[in-house]
Amino acid sequence: MKRLPSLLLLAAASCTTAFAGNAPPAHKPLPYAWCIQTDKINDWHVVDARTALVRTGPYRYVVHLQADCPRLGVGLPGFRLRASEANKAVGGGRICGEVGETVSARDQPPCAIASVSLIDQDKFEQLRKHAVHHGSGAELPPAK
Repeated sequence: MKRLPSLLLLAAASCTTAFAGNAPPAHKPLPYAWCIQTDKINDWHVVDARTALVRTGPYRYVVHLQADCPRLGVGLPGFRLRASEANKAVGGGRICGEVGETVSARDQPPCAIASVSLIDQDKFEQLRKHAVHHGSGAELPPAK
């Protein structure tokens, strides 16, 4: 009788391990100092419905979305980043890859950001070549 609970515990642990192996990797938000400063965006590029690129001076980022955002980059504004309430409270409109951050476009509901990563210039240029929409920071509304 004592073996049954041990076997059940072992089976449950195996299932949990198997499921965790299939789960998408968790992404850590960027440290606040390395986040995208929305008031310093030089240019942005929409690579596909779930991927965008942002450049702020010498820093380049890839932004991955949780779901398709098909109208991203269309119209003016074509690309609007919105910080989480926590980052707004800290001061500023930084995008770090945290819960509550979104991106939207004209006539497009906000799309949740899944992750933000710093990338090097070569990777940025490689991805930029496949972009379907482009824009500059000059057309972006002021951060709120």
